[in-house]
Amino acid sequence: MPAEKIVSRGSGDVQILGESRYRVVRFDDSDPREWLSDSPICPLLAQHHIAHVGILWARYPFEIKRNYQSGSFMMACLSGEGRVLVDGSWKTLRAGEACLLPPFVLNTFKCMSGKPWDFCWVRYLESRETKPIVSSHSPVTGRYDHAPMLSAIEGLHAECLGQNNPAAQDHWIDLIHHYVLRFAQPHDSDERLWKLWQRVEPRLSRKWTLAELADIAHVSEEHLRRLCRQQYGRSPMQHLTFLRMQRAKYQLSTTDDKIETIAKSLSYENPFTFSTLFKRWVG
Repeated sequence: MPAEKIVSRGSGDVQILGESRYRVVRFDDSDPREWLSDSPICPLLAQHHIAHVGILWARYPFEIKRNYQSGSFMMACLSGEGRVLVDGSWKTLRAGEACLLPPFVLNTFKCMSGKPWDFCWVRYLESRETKPIVSSHSPVTGRYDHAPMLSAIEGLHAECLGQNNPAAQDHWIDLIHHYVLRFAQPHDSDERLWKLWQRVEPRLSRKWTLAELADIAHVSEEHLRRLCRQQYGRSPMQHLTFLRMQRAKYQLSTTDDKIETIAKSLSYENPFTFSTLFKRWVG
């Protein structure tokens, strides 16, 4: 039986799965495509703007074409080889390599006849108003150890089908996002922001001001706002809150500390204010 070729009317997108197998975790059920319909749902993926993660055992004539992909797509090759369209030419992606496909441009990848291709992936949801995982108009490729990312995706999938514990899921998701950034950031990072948060993160109990943050980064307050908006999609003070909430999540899941203690360690004198903020950011 020939593989079904799905062509999306209007967009011209192409999807051919054939006898390929896959394992997926998605952040919600808003995507109606059949291949996603039976996969477990994990809303916590949305904290890092991740639409879905998975593992694919692709077989010819597998092919995906997205004319206007709405988010970055990271793939790490486990075994075999496939082809990715880079600047109008086909580039072969082999085991031990990864590829980061940028958003809002044409992206195409496929299997070659007689050659299986296994890879794990992370698909983001992004907007033009925020800086994507990597700022590029063409795919970025390079050497990459897939084992940590594969283990984290397998761990998240198993947790979603098993105990379904949010704290455990959160750890797996943080690792997955971290392993994407490990590949992406050498290609695209702002040294000033990296140095800023390296200074700030060990001292989240301090009541930082925007002026102090700008001084550490050696930029004006307004320029720091622009940099953070581009890099994270939020203001410097919002990102500071994000870091504090990430620390709070870790403390709540790994220690027996009371809410009051955790709140004070993160510069919040009022535990009620802290709890309200935590629920708003983390859920």
